Amino acid sequence: MVAPATVLYTVMLIVPVGLAFYLSLTDWDGFSANPAFVGAGNYADLLDDPELRRAAAVTLLIAAAGTAGLNLLGLGFALLVNGASRANTFFRIVLFYPHVLSALVVGFLWSAILGTSGAVNNLVTSWGGEVLPFLSDPEWATVTMIAVLVWAGFGVNVVLYLAGLQAVPHSLIEAARIDGATRWQVFRNVTLPALGPSVTVNIVLSLVTLLKTYDLVVSLTAGGPAGQTQTVAYLILWNSFHDARLGFGSAQSVILMLVTAALAFVVTRLRRRGELAVHQ
Repeated sequence: MVAPATVLYTVMLIVPVGLAFYLSLTDWDGFSANPAFVGAGNYADLLDDPELRRAAAVTLLIAAAGTAGLNLLGLGFALLVNGASRANTFFRIVLFYPHVLSALVVGFLWSAILGTSGAVNNLVTSWGGEVLPFLSDPEWATVTMIAVLVWAGFGVNVVLYLAGLQAVPHSLIEAARIDGATRWQVFRNVTLPALGPSVTVNIVLSLVTLLKTYDLVVSLTAGGPAGQTQTVAYLILWNSFHDARLGFGSAQSVILMLVTAALAFVVTRLRRRGELAVHQ
């Protein structure tokens, strides 16, 4: 029973990761049959690449702000639609629906809404206002991209938090209310501690997903303006296929994979440490 899963895991994960690491030590362009071995040369080039440093800063900003937004909105709306009713069922479907759409479709949709000639700016200019640079100004474009990412993804967080809320013992909530606790006190001292595992899962999933954001960048900003919204994942694809530097792109992907794993590990450890402190 274990053998098929082991084979699948090896073929789908271990082999691709090993191949990526091998290619990161070469100057392969994606076409040559015998790529030259360059050792750590690609990794040394990463340290001197200002474009990568800028992309890393953008990626970390998106991951931090996006994770906060996804979880705050996810938990907030989960509390609002918690409970069995037809209205709550309808709103759960509505909240989750944006996640069903492809990120490319979401990007093109919001580009048509917020672009320079988009629906919002057409409405603003028709009222005599000036064009709002949602996607043409670097700072605006970054904030816009984070907002769209949160809009498209927080439905998953709502579902996960709803599952956590339904697992909270109702007897504890009733006991706190009988003791005279307010709604905020019940949430802070009973509900939130019980949601610890859900919080950990949501934060890690949000963080990992946002660190590898690229499809929304392609369709919403194309990395612009002037490359200011390029993420590391977008840059990996650009260097690998547009510039035919698959060796260099593989080195970037290895670093991104290691950073993602490290951050996920740190978040998990911090949450576990916090849970132990609460129980003590």
